[in-house]
Amino acid sequence: MGKPKPRGGSSRQDPGLLERSEGERSEPERIEGSPGGAARRGAVPPDPEVPEKAVRRKYTAEYKLRVLQEADACQEPGEIGALLRREGLYSSLLSAWRQQQAEGALQGLAPKRRGRKARSKNPLSRRVVELERECDKLRQRLEQAEAIIEVQKKVSELLGIPLEKPPSNDKSG
Repeated sequence: MGKPKPRGGSSRQDPGLLERSEGERSEPERIEGSPGGAARRGAVPPDPEVPEKAVRRKYTAEYKLRVLQEADACQEPGEIGALLRREGLYSSLLSAWRQQQAEGALQGLAPKRRGRKARSKNPLSRRVVELERECDKLRQRLEQAEAIIEVQKKVSELLGIPLEKPPSNDKSG
């Protein structure tokens, strides 16, 4: 096929290659497995712990208005980019805030609540719950009163005391 390439020494084919001996490595050695030799430089490695849930940034309406006014005041090319980098914002936020501002100044820029809309409560629902509780209490009292009356009837039968019959509500005769 072809001649084997020489190891080490200078290479005539590519003068830009560096000369290396056989045992030499292209990257620096790491001390105790630290990435990039951070332990050698005395730097502290970053904390690998990731928070459970990312914290969502929230912006006040006043802040949004101030940033929009600064962006509107930018005349030179690149000024808006510098503003966004300084504030740590994305250009998509700026366009979303402009749209919110068009919907209605501070009201449109106020942060919107996430999730489902809260249902408006029926004003009569509280009254219904109160009446149902009252009905349950009255049912319990009625059951207790009927049990007491049954016991009284049995006691009067055992003692031989005749009970007067309550007048009937029949109007027929």
